[in-house]
Amino acid sequence: MIGDSAPGPLEKRNARLAIAVGGLIAGALDLTQACILFGAKIPLVIAAGLLGRQALHGGIATYLLGVLLHFFIAFSATAIYYAASRRLVFLKEHPLVCGLFYGAAVEVVMGYIVLPLSALHERGPYELHDVLQGLLVHMVVVGLPISFSVRRFAK
Repeated sequence: MIGDSAPGPLEKRNARLAIAVGGLIAGALDLTQACILFGAKIPLVIAAGLLGRQALHGGIATYLLGVLLHFFIAFSATAIYYAASRRLVFLKEHPLVCGLFYGAAVEVVMGYIVLPLSALHERGPYELHDVLQGLLVHMVVVGLPISFSVRRFAK
């Protein structure tokens, strides 16, 4: 059937654009807020999640690796939201609410699954203030750019 064919060139372009814009904006905002709240060495901490604690004393190459890893995560989170929005149409129809929830979900996955499994082995107990701050920040700077990008560019 014609309607069941593979995605056409326009759909692929829209997907790439939605993921690129959402990932770039969310990644840039998240990295900026992290550097403001925790200092400019945050990319070294991100790299340490892959390389271990010795990366905390790394140079420019380690710093750049941390930045690349951060944006890889941002693009991955955007790609997941995009893929889900193909089946769950409400993700595109309600970007404000869905974006806020998605940002919170990204924070929970990163804080309670990724970080404990990383080379840093970071795990709680966490202070309530830090948990709430992380949730709120990621709801706004990660979830909303991703959801509105998908709504805008993924037709």
